[in-house]
Amino acid sequence: MAKGDRTWINARLATLDPRLPGLGIVENAAVAVRDGRILFAGPTADLSSAELAGAETIDCEGRWVTPGLIDCHTHLVHAGNRAREFEMRLAGVSYEEIARAGGGIVSSVANVRTASEADLVRESLPRLDALLAEGVTTVEIKSGYGLTVVDEIKMLRAARRLGEARDIAVATTYLGAHVTPAEYKGRNGDFLSDVVLPGLEAAHAEGLVDAVDGFCEGIAFSPDDMRRVLDAAGKLGLPVKLHVDQLSNLHGAALAASYGALSADHLEYTDEAGAVAMARAGTVAVLLPGAFYFIRETQKPPVEWLRKHGTHIALATDCNPGTSPLTSPLFAMNMGATLFALTVEECIAGFTREAARALGRLADIGTLETGKAGDLALWDIGEPAELVYRIGFNPLSARIRAGRDATL
Repeated sequence: MAKGDRTWINARLATLDPRLPGLGIVENAAVAVRDGRILFAGPTADLSSAELAGAETIDCEGRWVTPGLIDCHTHLVHAGNRAREFEMRLAGVSYEEIARAGGGIVSSVANVRTASEADLVRESLPRLDALLAEGVTTVEIKSGYGLTVVDEIKMLRAARRLGEARDIAVATTYLGAHVTPAEYKGRNGDFLSDVVLPGLEAAHAEGLVDAVDGFCEGIAFSPDDMRRVLDAAGKLGLPVKLHVDQLSNLHGAALAASYGALSADHLEYTDEAGAVAMARAGTVAVLLPGAFYFIRETQKPPVEWLRKHGTHIALATDCNPGTSPLTSPLFAMNMGATLFALTVEECIAGFTREAARALGRLADIGTLETGKAGDLALWDIGEPAELVYRIGFNPLSARIRAGRDATL
């Protein structure tokens, strides 16, 4: 018997199998994992003796089993925090005043630049552990707070090391085009030429980039700026995604779709044409209720247009020090429901099947189907809605990676 050859019986499955209705629920079910891959997921009555042979058997005692959760949008690697700025905003100090005093993203950049790679790993591990404790088996981690070639690469190396320190799959995203740093103020084009594009090539040469991202917004980069980054990613054969339409409608969703982006993220100001373009391109809408909540946004993403046109919807924590210091996918599901009126099915799919789609990894993770990775989450709940309904309560019973127990 190979390590990880196990069969879970007496389970209730939310398979998220798109061939089944809703959450793909199977009662009186079993899951068999061999050599780290799912060999069987379905009714116990259909499980053959051959599929049981030689494997450790675990009685789930009626627990629910879902795919391992996937957080498809995070800025998990950073140094320091911005709690003092949060306190200042509560006292009425404006963001502009904070920024003039050296706060805002400038402070995060300064913290990352002075931190070593080891410092970044040490500070980020508690945030990663919080995700693991709620059943996350795959996490996306972006760069974007270094804004020099050396510091962006340092962040990506730290992200890779997190995946070595814990039993979790890490997808790294190069976000050199996050904002323009102070030394390039008013010179976005020069910053792209001097830092972002050379940094992308260097990081890619080192094998540190799984995807390329950028922030297309009035306070960041224009659509024309973004085209330079997206074109460069295309020449390297890298998939792309974009932060778009968070604060204004620059038609970023349609821009992302025109490049066949894996996802377009935030989307509060996206118009119906953007939703149509995303649906046609297969670009996933990644909604980030943590940021919406934390910055007290009032413009909600166009969920009805996304549904109407069949755009896939994912959810993520957007864990970052400035606008979403959130490390709870379960709370993000609740916020997706309460703030954006998503259904239970949409919230759970948003952190499993659709999150996998947003990372371009649906062929390997995100559902309980034969041949996929044996990444599971076992829950002490009576029904799947509890994962979305509860606040501040973690019902995770076990986190399984490739068939192995992987609590941390």
